[in-house]
Amino acid sequence: MKRQIAVIAALCLLTAVTHAGRWECYTPTGTFMVNTVQIVSISTHEYVLNAAARVTELTIGTTSAVVARFYYVEPLVSTSTGPTARIGDLIDRVQEKAGTVADRLGQEQVWKKVVKDYPATTHAHTVEYRVDTKAHIDLLFNSAVTAWRTGSNSIIRVSLPSDSE
Repeated sequence: MKRQIAVIAALCLLTAVTHAGRWECYTPTGTFMVNTVQIVSISTHEYVLNAAARVTELTIGTTSAVVARFYYVEPLVSTSTGPTARIGDLIDRVQEKAGTVADRLGQEQVWKKVVKDYPATTHAHTVEYRVDTKAHIDLLFNSAVTAWRTGSNSIIRVSLPSDSE
């Protein structure tokens, strides 16, 4: 009897996974797809990274070893005046000029990419995607939660605007 129950439970799980909704996210740097029945957690949070940047992060945990992280990074803005504020302005101008030069040369702006510390982050079973706006995090969160709650197919495509737009 126990064996029959185990077989029935396995068949039910297999049927659920086979017919489950899928959440698909397409970004310029990669694609993440997961069956909605395999999502076990969805969370968002903000934190300060090395006293230099604010990170808004969406994390999607799954029944597999993989965790997906989508994040938006923004520099912390100093509200002070005087030399500190001028340094911040100088950094902004240097980044702007570097971006312009990189665009003219057809090079990608490396600070807009996900940075991994091999082997620590690679072996942590995380896939990471960096987005250009905080609104993208909200969009991804709402889409993933809706797909997870309803079990319906949901496809989201995140298109990041070019610098010229």
